[in-house]
Amino acid sequence: MGIVKERSIWIGVDVGTTGVRAIAYEASGVNRATSEAFYPLRTPHPDWAEERPSEILEATEQVVRGVADALRYQGRTPSGIALSTVMHSLIPLDAEKQPLTDMQTWADSRSADIVRTLKEEEPALCRAFYERTGCPMHACYPLAKILWLKRNRPALFMRMKFVGSIKDQLFHAFTGEFLIDRSTASTTALYNAHGLAWDVEILHFIGIAEDMLPPVVSTTETRPMAAAAAKRMHLTAGLPVVIGATDGVLVNVGIGAVSAGQLSATIGTSGAVRMLVGEPRTDEAMRTWCYNLVDGLWVAGGAINNGGMILRWMRDNICHFSKEQMATLDVDGYDLMTMKASKIPAGSDGLILLPFFTGERAPYWNSDLRGLLFGLSLNHSRSHMIRAVMEGVCYSMCSVFEALREFGEVRDIRASGSFTKSPLWMQILADVLGEPLVLPENSEGAAYGAAVLGFISGGELVGISDTANLVPPKKIYAPDPANTKIYAQLADISDRLYHNLQKEFAEIAAYQAGH
Repeated sequence: MGIVKERSIWIGVDVGTTGVRAIAYEASGVNRATSEAFYPLRTPHPDWAEERPSEILEATEQVVRGVADALRYQGRTPSGIALSTVMHSLIPLDAEKQPLTDMQTWADSRSADIVRTLKEEEPALCRAFYERTGCPMHACYPLAKILWLKRNRPALFMRMKFVGSIKDQLFHAFTGEFLIDRSTASTTALYNAHGLAWDVEILHFIGIAEDMLPPVVSTTETRPMAAAAAKRMHLTAGLPVVIGATDGVLVNVGIGAVSAGQLSATIGTSGAVRMLVGEPRTDEAMRTWCYNLVDGLWVAGGAINNGGMILRWMRDNICHFSKEQMATLDVDGYDLMTMKASKIPAGSDGLILLPFFTGERAPYWNSDLRGLLFGLSLNHSRSHMIRAVMEGVCYSMCSVFEALREFGEVRDIRASGSFTKSPLWMQILADVLGEPLVLPENSEGAAYGAAVLGFISGGELVGISDTANLVPPKKIYAPDPANTKIYAQLADISDRLYHNLQKEFAEIAAYQAGH
């Protein structure tokens, strides 16, 4: 009997907004084991969105341990682990690199007032910072979060000896080294994308020193796993840990959108449209961001704040589909919502949702925005509202897509995220964009993208482009021309509503904040 050559396995770890997933992959994308866990998002005050780093670390070690145990049961040994984490997190650290507070997440917009003032009083400075970092001035970025600490928690700001993120905290816990990858660094608004270094002028502007930040390394950089961490995760001490990149840019790799003209469209809790570019690219109208992926490869795109979270709000607060009720009916709440929305025609009989429940990032970069249902009449039902949510989120995605279209020809668009479970939502996005939408075989993009960085670091894959043929299309959603025409008309009305209500958005945001 011939000897079967065992394929190596890397564990991709995807640390998301409210949960973490570890998946063991072969280089071809075959999934050998999966584990996931969740942690709470804390909102103690309006506009605050925090998480506890210790809970994220505990959940991450739990899922890695689960996958390690599953592999051991299969008689397999992983070659290493590689990390993907959410962007824009801020953790003030003491001299021992221990958290002084809970972590501000990307969704935390308490610094919106500071950003608004900077945009009004220092527009040239904001543009200069954007052109150097690829990060538009916005409350999601650590730059603004640090300014908020400096102005509102001066004692805490003085106690902060290091500026941390969830990525360097996890890497430090696993390896004992305080480092950050270039991808995560490029999402802080503190990193000069052209000089490939922390931007000294920006650091001086916000009042921190360069030695408070971790040294920046390539996204394929590895360090050996510390013995204590290996013991906790049932792995071998010295196992390579690849520092990896951010979840947003790794999605493109995981779903095979790695060639010129290929875009990724993701809707999960939030949403994003992204494309690979060979060098840092910025937009004249400052609608898009640009973050690093690997040496010599960047991702231009735009993320929207409000994706699946609005459908979840709809499920819980308008439809009142409780877990117990759904369990009794033996049906998933989202499936039931999709079924109800499918009975409503494209355009929701003229009901438009502006889904800005938590402000907005791309393309508007305005934390004052709020949600709006426009066009309500007596013939509209909850089913109309459900469909309007799906369509409104897609209008936001389209506004980012239109900005990216100026960066180059669009060859195909690949979808990922939880919305891929809804054929109706996929079809709506294809119709709104007016372009075919590809559902790849692997739609768990970021975890596989992280694993790919592991295979590259180990020499089993030469580069990112090697994944182009590893993720075949599972299904293609072709746009319906009649629906595309309807959506173009309604998306235009939606865009005008945004532009015409600037004063009102600012006033209602101030009212809600108690000003």
